[in-house]
Amino acid sequence: MAIRNEPYRYCIVESYYPADTSGLHGPMHVHPIANQPFATQLHVECNKALSNPALYKVGTLFRIRAKLIDRQGRGEFLYSYFGRPLDVVGPDEV
Repeated sequence: MAIRNEPYRYCIVESYYPADTSGLHGPMHVHPIANQPFATQLHVECNKALSNPALYKVGTLFRIRAKLIDRQGRGEFLYSYFGRPLDVVGPDEV
């Protein structure tokens, strides 16, 4: 469920391997990096290519346009439309 008046914002996210995958799908996931508009512990729902180790190695940085969503009773996460073009970011662009 969308949070009322929550805007889409650009942020940098990173692919990573979580220590615990209990309740998660797949081994590789995406989360915001530090010093962004969103907390680093938030999960990101986005194009599955970002978390595909056959396409991108772990630690790859991406610029996405995302908004905060509140999943009723299960906490907040970031949502980025899966059809948006992928924007890989180099470490010098952060």
